[in-house]
Amino acid sequence: MITVRIVLKLAAVNNWSLFQMDVHNAFLQGDLDEEVYMSIPFETEFVLVLVYVDDLLITGNSEDRIREVKDYLHRQFKIKDLGEIKYFLGIEIARSQKGIILSQRKYVLDLISDAGLSGCRPLSVPMGQNLKLRAFEEGKDAEKDLLREPERYRRLIGRLIYLTITRPDISFSVQVLSQFMQTPTKMHMGAALGVVRYLKQNPGLGILLSSNEDLKVSCFCDSYWGACATTRRSVTGYLLKMGDSLITWKTKKQSTVSRSSVEAEYRALGAAVSEIVWVKGLLEDLRVCHPQPVRVFCDSKAAIHIASNPVFHERTKHIEIDCHFVREKLQSGLISLIHVKSSNQEANILTKAVGYDSQRKMLSKLGTINIYSSKLEGEC
Repeated sequence: MITVRIVLKLAAVNNWSLFQMDVHNAFLQGDLDEEVYMSIPFETEFVLVLVYVDDLLITGNSEDRIREVKDYLHRQFKIKDLGEIKYFLGIEIARSQKGIILSQRKYVLDLISDAGLSGCRPLSVPMGQNLKLRAFEEGKDAEKDLLREPERYRRLIGRLIYLTITRPDISFSVQVLSQFMQTPTKMHMGAALGVVRYLKQNPGLGILLSSNEDLKVSCFCDSYWGACATTRRSVTGYLLKMGDSLITWKTKKQSTVSRSSVEAEYRALGAAVSEIVWVKGLLEDLRVCHPQPVRVFCDSKAAIHIASNPVFHERTKHIEIDCHFVREKLQSGLISLIHVKSSNQEANILTKAVGYDSQRKMLSKLGTINIYSSKLEGEC
């Protein structure tokens, strides 16, 4: 994997020149990601180019083809070859016999310093289990709770959102805090600074992409019914793993209020299956064969029963679209549904604030690692 930076850019030439490369060098724009260009000159060889403004990430399974692409780019632009990738868009990449480790240690340390928390004691969890945050409500003495500089809160949350690229352990907390961007209060700011103090405990924590040859995709999905204290909307959380490697995850408040925990679980299942469809398509573009059904682990027997039962009942008609969608993918063999105990549900960390012991256990299952201590987070 090679990093290349285009030093000289002419006006409006970036997209046009990439289009020229697309036409003359048999590069095709990815169907699922518009920043990815791919070339497959031979059946067994391919080259991928990830484009972000003037930074290019080039990879493939043939060093000769990668060299040809770099030579072509050098003839079209003045480029700087940064060699084997070590740092890209704030993400640090390290290699070992175990695999590739993605972390944002420098980004975290800068965040801690800018927040003025370099001398504070770290916290063991990003958010307390009993913490209840509500939106600002106008009242007689409410104005004194508002932040005088709300843009400081918004800037901090924006930086934390980018940090979730490699830190699934803060995804739920950041999802909660991002709901109060319009009128943040002192309590919201205190909770956000608590996440930063938690990051201080393990700034080098990152994701391990294992080097083993297991390419089987599995999924864990979960929901927290009525999680939002203001709107009573539920929270969806899911994660996808390839072998033992965590490749994608998401935590998001659902767009509508669910009238039962089963409905919330089924909506989460529908969102997870949508992500599976995208990942399977991406794997096909990358010429990765995955004929087996994706195992989806859900801790709701009722949701699994709805997906497997062809008979619709009156109580499920309001989620009929999700029912049809999940059932179609189940019958086509794209997914297989497996019940898992709530205690073994790895997506729990994406739907609720958990305690210290539970968090360590979950992070160890997700394959997070701190290369600066050479220990898994679950063992720290």
